[in-house]
Amino acid sequence: QVQLVESGGGLVEPGGSLRLSCAASENIFNMNSMGWYRQAPGKQREFVARIFSGGSTNYLSSVKGRFTISRDNAKNTVYLQMNSLKPEDTAVYYCNADFKARPYWGQGTQVTVSS
Repeated sequence: QVQLVESGGGLVEPGGSLRLSCAASENIFNMNSMGWYRQAPGKQREFVARIFSGGSTNYLSSVKGRFTISRDNAKNTVYLQMNSLKPEDTAVYYCNADFKARPYWGQGTQVTVSS
């Protein structure tokens, strides 16, 4: 069983930045991949970014160049640096881990982009 705890959400003005953190209870080096998803009110959960065990990454097209996913194996933590935030980035952001062919989810952290 893998536990994921997100933090770092909050209220930010358009154009601002936030960094989300996801702390895992297991060694993230053993994860096939870890990622971030988001769900806005009235919408389905959507993929945002993923980092694979080999270090490669992929992103939702609308966040490319603004968001960066990274990891710190020593801290068992994955990060999502979000820059140039837009109101449409407002959502609950969830951390996801793919471990032994099974998905795990965190409880989510709210990100609100508003003036």
